[in-house]
Amino acid sequence: MNLRIQTAALALTVSIATVAFAEAGPPSTLAEAVGRFSEYNQRLDQALAQELTPERMREIHALTYTLQAALERINEELDGLTDTLEEIHFASEAGNADELKAYGSDYLKTARTVIE
Repeated sequence: MNLRIQTAALALTVSIATVAFAEAGPPSTLAEAVGRFSEYNQRLDQALAQELTPERMREIHALTYTLQAALERINEELDGLTDTLEEIHFASEAGNADELKAYGSDYLKTARTVIE
């Protein structure tokens, strides 16, 4: 009987976490993704430092929804950043100052969002 109650509680927690995530939605910008990634990693760190009770594990499970969405957005943006860096490489190699400035500006805007 106790296992049934725990299973029901876990299912309810997962449902609530899914609804909460759906309401917040995936991050719409890189800055938002980086902010969530930072905040929710801190929450995960704090949760892991405590006793891993069933309730704490459900909390961690819920945190992973937001972390996953943030990480997916960051990865998408960084894939694009790799392409932009390649364009910087080609523009510098070809001596094309206009393209170099444009791509360099785009690159640094994104890079600074991640490192600042």
